[in-house]
Amino acid sequence: QVQLVESGGGLVQAGESLRLSCAASRSGFSINVMGWYRQAPGKQRELVACISRGGSTTYADSVKGRFTISRENAKNTVVLQMNSLKPEDTAVYYCISGITSAQVTSGFGSWGQGTQVTVSS
Repeated sequence: QVQLVESGGGLVQAGESLRLSCAASRSGFSINVMGWYRQAPGKQRELVACISRGGSTTYADSVKGRFTISRENAKNTVVLQMNSLKPEDTAVYYCISGITSAQVTSGFGSWGQGTQVTVSS
C-alpha cells in the first residue's frame, strides 16, 4: 500500500526554477526506486529522472544539466529540482515508486496524481 503525494507545480517564465516534491507512504513494501515521469499534450510519456535507494540516478537527455533528483530514504521522499526551465518542459509531472527499477521504467509502479508545470516563453 503506497500513496504518493506531489507538490510544487506551477506557472513560471522560461529560465526560472521549480522544485517538485513527492512523499510516499508505505506499508509492507520496500520502496527502492523513485522517479518522475512527465506527459505533455501530443507527446509520449517520458521518464524524466529516477533514483535508487543507493543514490544512483538516471536522467533523460532533455533535462541533463538542468534537473536534479534526490531522495530522503527515511521519509520515502523524492525531490526534483528543475532549473533553467524551458517552454518544452511544460507537462504534467507524475511521481512514481517501485520495488525494482523495472517497475519504474515500465510504468508498473505506484503513481501519484500528477502536478502541472507550465513554462511560458
